[in-house]
Amino acid sequence: MLLAILGLFFHVSVPAEAQIFDKITKKVKKNTDRKLDQKIEKTIDKGFEEVEDIGKEKEPEPQAPETDTQEGEGKPTATTETQDPQLLWSKYDFVPGDTVIFEDNLAGEENGEFPSRWDLVRGTVENANFGGENIIMFRGGHPKIIPYMKKGDGDYLPEVFTVEFDLYVNNVNSFEVFFFDEKNQRKPSGHKALSVHYNGLRLHDIGSYIPDDGSIQDRWAHIAIAYTRGKLKAYIDETRLINIPRLEFEPTGIALRAYSASDANKFYVKNFRLAEGGVKYYDRVMEDGKIVASGIRFDTGQATLKPESMGVINEIVTLMNKYPEMNFSVEGHTDSDGDDASNMQLSEARAETVVWTMVKLGISKERLKAKGYGESAPADTNDSPEGKANNRRVEFVLINSPQ
Repeated sequence: MLLAILGLFFHVSVPAEAQIFDKITKKVKKNTDRKLDQKIEKTIDKGFEEVEDIGKEKEPEPQAPETDTQEGEGKPTATTETQDPQLLWSKYDFVPGDTVIFEDNLAGEENGEFPSRWDLVRGTVENANFGGENIIMFRGGHPKIIPYMKKGDGDYLPEVFTVEFDLYVNNVNSFEVFFFDEKNQRKPSGHKALSVHYNGLRLHDIGSYIPDDGSIQDRWAHIAIAYTRGKLKAYIDETRLINIPRLEFEPTGIALRAYSASDANKFYVKNFRLAEGGVKYYDRVMEDGKIVASGIRFDTGQATLKPESMGVINEIVTLMNKYPEMNFSVEGHTDSDGDDASNMQLSEARAETVVWTMVKLGISKERLKAKGYGESAPADTNDSPEGKANNRRVEFVLINSPQ
């Protein structure tokens, strides 16, 4: 048998031997490339670890939030467990508006009371605590609420605006976003509400849209809506499900309603933000020499990116790929909550996190530098939730070359 095998081996033709040698060569090259990729990945990961080690503290056990430290930054913990900022939502193209005109992070709200920054249209709505966070709970009577705006604001939605909030759906009923304020405004002709279902979105009378990743039941989902002069886009998490080129009505206000909510079928909302949109990033850089991004967000008091920040970051990465001569100083800013030194440290750590996220997306580190300004350069007042939200920002300042 051995002789037969040897005979077979030595009778292999020259072309066959060449093919075997070629396969071996390709396999060695593939293994070498894989090891090189792993080495590069470890180098980038080490950069993330250095950023996240800044001021790192052990994460406390989950507990009800303190009412006097929820708003703004507070004292930073920089990060919790050392981990890479997750490059989730790599194709997310939602970019929040530049200027926050209404925000509710439920800071200082009292459990069981009506949320103070909202007005009630109907039903029962209360502040509650869920998973250690303050949330708005829609309880019964088809509850509906509207942002509490100053009297005389009238049509308070600009031609370009974005709406964002986190929604917890725990049943098969729907949660609706209306684009007018039923209490103070007339219903626009042709108005259609946006419904969020446990398995997708629906714009009334236009159609239903199902996300690729399936149900959002019994978990938090990030809902985002972008309106630009008649064009409407809507997202669940990283997936854009609705893209209407010409909406049949003009939005004038915002209202939230939970359909068929009850003590058994509740809906929860947190992190609501309404913002005015702006100029495209390229035009903004050419005009102002910088991009001001309040849509890049982090966990409170930490340098950990929230995944919805990827829309802004993806857009800037695309811009830098298109214009290789553009280099940026990535500059972090905080509001005035907490002490100066802690806010300075936090802003620097956040700027570094953004830089390394962009590096991991393919931008050369040589084109970026990170700097933190803490609370020293406010863009707005620190006397309101909206002002603080505008101060918590990352600016991309155009530079000739990083120092």
